[in-house]
Amino acid sequence: MPFSKSPQYRFYDDPLRMYNAMLDDIELAEDYIYIETYKYGNDQIGIKFRDALTKKAKQGVKIKLIIDSWGAYVSQSFFSEMIKYGGEVRFFKKFRLSVDSFTKNHRRDHRKLIIIDDKVTYISSSNIAAYAMNWRESSLRMIGDIAKVFKEAYLESFRVYNKYIYDKLSASKPLFHNAFEILRDVPTTVLQPTRKKFLDLIKSAKKEIIIETPYFLPGSFMRKALIDAAQRGVTVKIISPQHSDVNVVDILRNRYLGEMHEGNVEILFYTPRNLHSKIFLVDRCEFIVGSSNFDYRSFRFMHEINLFGKEKRIVHLLEEHINETISDCIRFDYGKWKSRTLIQRAFERLLIPFRHFF
Repeated sequence: MPFSKSPQYRFYDDPLRMYNAMLDDIELAEDYIYIETYKYGNDQIGIKFRDALTKKAKQGVKIKLIIDSWGAYVSQSFFSEMIKYGGEVRFFKKFRLSVDSFTKNHRRDHRKLIIIDDKVTYISSSNIAAYAMNWRESSLRMIGDIAKVFKEAYLESFRVYNKYIYDKLSASKPLFHNAFEILRDVPTTVLQPTRKKFLDLIKSAKKEIIIETPYFLPGSFMRKALIDAAQRGVTVKIISPQHSDVNVVDILRNRYLGEMHEGNVEILFYTPRNLHSKIFLVDRCEFIVGSSNFDYRSFRFMHEINLFGKEKRIVHLLEEHINETISDCIRFDYGKWKSRTLIQRAFERLLIPFRHFF
């Protein structure tokens, strides 16, 4: 079945359906397949993708992969046959010893992208790994020439994949396509594009802010902005998993929940399984989707990529997803939070200096 020429959008929160759709699009590729991911598993999903990519490489399709060295469960040899037929694999920023070794090695490529033939783009929360099969994710599939703009961002990452110093102004410059804005974050001490966009949207919100994030660890400016919005009458909802895949983050997150609740921010916990989606929706008309978590680490150390826009068809898809998510949520119990033990409070306080590293 050929790709449509008109812009089309589909949203996946079920990893099985998402992976199957990605593999179907890979099968249809004729020119190139570019993939960027934080984690790549040596498991049934990783093997399926590798075999599909190897098949396309044998057919002469250009294959490029960027995998973060920290998140890689595979090595170059895992892709040996694909490489033999011209496929390229680069592992982002391998570990190096230096004076500032810990900080530099903590700067990771957290982006999740698939771009095919200047036609198909997936911008996702999901890695390529079987462990996420039972998680709730967020992956936007777009058919249209916005893929050409994402390709530009991808090729720059591919070029500087193992460098610690490069032109940050160029690498973080927003890219535009029609009414869309592609936000690219690189590790820096200044305000990153995605964080700035979050703050701008929070301050301009009129009716509602919905944030769906696996890890909720915002800094003081972001917390204040959310509370200010709630106190001027904006409905602010934070949706996060009751139990994420990183228990230490849940403990640290707990410290900030009382403050948010007291500031009229509504906190909802998703209960069926891990919620790993990353969605920001304002007034049911402006959105950000992509790889960024709502936490210190994404805002400071990560290479992230996100899409900002107002496309009504995408907003509708996000609303459907969010409404379903909320139906499986429970509300934050402020009374229980107030009565937590001294040991719990002590652990929360002890973890504060390490909040950038989770």
